[in-house]
Amino acid sequence: MSELLERRAIRLAEKAADRDEAIRRCGETLVEVGAVEPGYVDTMLARERSISTYVGEGVAIPHGTLGGKELVKRDALAVLRFPEGVDWGGEPVTLCVGIAAAGDGHVELLAALAEILLDEDQARELREATDPGTVIRLLGKIQEDSE
Repeated sequence: MSELLERRAIRLAEKAADRDEAIRRCGETLVEVGAVEPGYVDTMLARERSISTYVGEGVAIPHGTLGGKELVKRDALAVLRFPEGVDWGGEPVTLCVGIAAAGDGHVELLAALAEILLDEDQARELREATDPGTVIRLLGKIQEDSE
């Protein structure tokens, strides 16, 4: 089975003019690693229009709608860092963790990610990461928990 978080799905020097562009970049990354069909990006934007995926502390977790699940080929994460920040409905976001999950896999992924983000030191290290190895080390627990 492919890894949940591939090194090529970690992009730590991204730029986006706004929230929608940041979400598109997350979705395009998931497409590029073969986790989702291109149409999944639109479901990520639709999800954001219905409810914000901003979770606090400069982090957003964009993911698709329930209808988008049929466009998911395999569960995967995309981690994009926007050092200059992106306005996310009035909140500054520097880290986006895009999620693709078939079935209810996203619930486990969100829970494991929340655990990391609730740890102040780990959350800061993740937000400030400039090396993919750091991201893989911090999110490796999600990998282990989902297997």
